[in-house]
Amino acid sequence: MTDVRARPVGPLPLVPAAAFVLVWSSGYISGPYGVQYVAPFTLLALRFGVAATLALLLARLLRGPLRIDRGTAGRIALTGIVMNAVQFGAMYLAFDAGLGATLASLLHALTPVLTAVLAAVFLKEALSRRQLFGLVIGVTGVLIVLGPDVEAAGGPVAIGLAVFSAITLSLGTLGQRWIGHGPDPIWSAAIQFSVSAPPLAVLALALEGTHAVTDPVRGGVAVVFLAIINSIVGLLLLGALVRRGGAGAGSSLFFLSPPVTAVLAWLVLGETLGPLELVGLVVAVVGVALGTRSAPPRLAA
Repeated sequence: MTDVRARPVGPLPLVPAAAFVLVWSSGYISGPYGVQYVAPFTLLALRFGVAATLALLLARLLRGPLRIDRGTAGRIALTGIVMNAVQFGAMYLAFDAGLGATLASLLHALTPVLTAVLAAVFLKEALSRRQLFGLVIGVTGVLIVLGPDVEAAGGPVAIGLAVFSAITLSLGTLGQRWIGHGPDPIWSAAIQFSVSAPPLAVLALALEGTHAVTDPVRGGVAVVFLAIINSIVGLLLLGALVRRGGAGAGSSLFFLSPPVTAVLAWLVLGETLGPLELVGLVVAVVGVALGTRSAPPRLAA
């Protein structure tokens, strides 16, 4: 998503805010569900191929012709490859290796705080004690959820890929600043979806072959859900929140994603958390809330 110019921050509309959290959290369910029936790179290539087609149609209908110069379009495209192809590629490989939905959500929920830390390291931006303390608490919670049994979380490879995915998401978020202010978010998303599908398709054909789909029906449901709900509907909901609450509207709700994901993972995937893992979940959520929120988001009915 693209940064927007600063504007007066108002209360977040309740229904879009709740829907955004639900849609965002559902991505951590549809991903693990989908890789059971479609190989990871194939699943992502199909997801972004469909999402790109829909986003291009929406952008043309709602925004008119593309009015982004080549230099800005190139920066949008490169950032999109990092945030979509690389970031999701690593996370879906982690899902395929056995990573749980709740742990994935926790790691990604930490990215706004991690982004602030990386901005302090690479861009020399100020880092508050609250942000640093929030990151430490959040990581502690993740370690408690992970526990001593690494294999139960998918093993070192799955965890390493998930951590890499979280770091890549933070780096991609920093890359949005490289793009600059102004580009239309729907056209930007259309460009980013469009450039992400081809390299993923090449990887899919090279590494997964032509028999990457084991269940076309369930796999098709996953692709449609990921492309329409997680990519397109999520984009539109975030746009509604940004218009009302400013550029940080989505980040201010990140702390709600892990508990919602945990409930969805229990209902859909049959994942359960033990008492110690529940404690870790609460600790991590507190850390994310502390690190990402200067003030609680106001909700308006």
